[in-house]
Parts: sequence; structure tokens; C-alpha cells
Amino acid sequence: MSTSRSLSRCVWRYVLVAALVAASVVTARQSGAQNANEKSANSSSTNAARAWKEVQKAAQPPMPPAEWQNKRPSEDEVKEFRAKQGQLAGEAADKAKDFYTRFPDDTHAADARKKQFDMLQIAVQLGNTNKAAELEAREGEKLKDPSLSEDERVKLRRDALYRSVMAKQDEGRPAMIAAQEKGARDFIKEFPKRDEGYQLLLQVAGSMEESKAREIAKEIAAKAASDELKSAAEGLLKKFEALGKPLDIHFTAVDGREVDLKKLKGKVVLVDFWATWCGPCVAELPHVKDTYEKLHGKGFEIVGISFDKDKEKLVNFTSTEKMPWPQYFDGKVWENKIGQEYGINSIPAMWLVDKKGNLRDMEARGELEEKAGKLLEE
Repeated sequence: MSTSRSLSRCVWRYVLVAALVAASVVTARQSGAQNANEKSANSSSTNAARAWKEVQKAAQPPMPPAEWQNKRPSEDEVKEFRAKQGQLAGEAADKAKDFYTRFPDDTHAADARKKQFDMLQIAVQLGNTNKAAELEAREGEKLKDPSLSEDERVKLRRDALYRSVMAKQDEGRPAMIAAQEKGARDFIKEFPKRDEGYQLLLQVAGSMEESKAREIAKEIAAKAASDELKSAAEGLLKKFEALGKPLDIHFTAVDGREVDLKKLKGKVVLVDFWATWCGPCVAELPHVKDTYEKLHGKGFEIVGISFDKDKEKLVNFTSTEKMPWPQYFDGKVWENKIGQEYGINSIPAMWLVDKKGNLRDMEARGELEEKAGKLLEE
């Protein structure tokens, strides 16, 4: 074999070996990169799962202090607890936003967006004003979505209206009523064929002085979209007609007592339209019980008209709270027979009947003891 041929063969072998080595190096590199990518993907998936669990945990509301089960909390304690809830809800909203920002392609990203919005709503409702601008921005984004249904749009507008009303709470009830009337009228302009705006306006009428309330009730009776709302407005007008006249209220109470207002002449009677699920009603209860204890011996009576759905809950509540007066119950909530007859569209509604059996006052809330006392002196 010639030297040149041997050299050529050696060179070829070198080239072949070098190529094989290079290929093995490339393959090794590719395998390493693939393993690194797989590890990165697995790590990202693990981080997302861990982060989602943190979002879910943060969104769980804190439990009230255990001692509240045996001792009614003070107003300051309740206020402090609500503030804490609002702060935690805001933090949960931040965690949800952080999740869908860091993991936009995760299967829970859409859930995180919804969770953020829900937590923002709760935070603002509980008084966390630091989140109000962020909530409004998210609402604005949603309202620009052309695929948003009318029902979803209505809900967003209604929630914003409620917040605007609650924002006036520190300014007093008249300011809240004015805000609700304006919001209701704006709502009607945007959704003229929906009932919600007229329902809100009807609630306003139920909280106003008679002449203004009559005007609004007549407006609703003429313009409302549904016959049900028109009937409710007509019921409100009937309620005002009842002022100064006897109330024809008689029923068998949940405890079996027979109640007839006509047979209570000579007494001053509070007709209390309420429900166990109504926060303002329950908040008013200590004042009602205190007035009953002070004035019952002088001829003051109470007749409860419950808008509850669950009879057992009503009975247990009145027993626990030591409410000895009779309660009307038919389980129909807002379709409550007596409530419908007298146009009751918001509770608590506290009416006072004088010794002659005539309805004298439809706004006893907040001044019950003073007003009942004056009627007892007549």
C-alpha cells in the first residue's frame, strides 16, 4: 500500500471520528437543553400550582372571633373586623393579579382574573377605599367588552350604584337617599326596559316624605316595564292613604296567638316589618327591645311582620333574642301578604298605631322611644 493511500485513509478515519464526536457532542447538548427545558417547565408548573393555592387561601374570609358566639360584639369591634376583612380582600386581589400576570397561560389564569375582580368588590364594600380606583378600572375594562351580555352590564352598573350610595353613609341618610335617586334615574336612562332602575327608585320613594314619595310612586305606576312593579307602586300609594286610618291587620302568629289590631285599642302599637336576614333590622333590634322593656308596662305593644322564608330560623332567632311579641309569617319574603297589601318595599319599616287604632307614624325608626312615649301621653 502506498504512503499517500495510507495517509488518505488515516485522514478519512480522522474526519469520520471527528464527525462522530461532533455529532455526539451536539446530541448531548440538545439532550441537555431538552432536559433543562423540561426541568424549567416542571418548575414553572410547580410554581403556578403553589401560587394558585396561595390565591385560593387568601380569598377565604377570616372567621369572626370565637368569643362573639357568646358575647355580642360592640360597634367598634365590628367596625375593626370589617376593616380587617377589607384589607385582606384587597391583598387577595393583589395575589390573584400577580398570578395571572406571572402565569398568563396557566389553566387558572381566567379564574384568577375573576377572583381579582370579586375580591376588589368585596374589599371596597368593606370600606377599603384604596382599592376603589382599581375596581373602577376593572369595571371599565369589562364594560368595553362587546361580548358582555346585558345582564352582566346591568350587574356592573347596579354594583357601582350601590357603592356610590354607601359612600355617602357618613353624610347621613338623606345624602344616601339622594345618591340612590340619582343613580336609579341614570340607570333607567341606560336600561329603560329593565325593572331594576324602577325597583331602586321605588325603594327611594319608600324612604321619602309623603308628597315626594307620592310623585315617584305615580311616575313608576305610569312608566315601569312590568305589571308587578306598577302594582308595587300602587301599593305604595295605598300605604300613604292608610295614614290616619285604622289598620286592618289580623292573623295567627307563629306561636299560635290570635292577633287583631282592632282589639288593641287603648294601646300604642309598633307594627314592625322586618326579617332575620335584614342587617339594618337586626341592628335596630336592641333599640326596639329597650323601648319595649321601658314602655310595655305603660301600654306599649309590638306586632312583628316577618319577611323571612325559614320559619324555624325565625322561631329560633326570636327565642334566642328574647322577643316576646307575636310574629306574622307566611314564608313569601317580598311577596309577604301584609307587606304587599300596605306597599312595603324596603325593611325595616316601623309604623306606630295610636290608642284609637289609627296609623299615626310611618317613620318610627331611630326615634321609637320618643315617638311611642308621646303617643302614650295622649
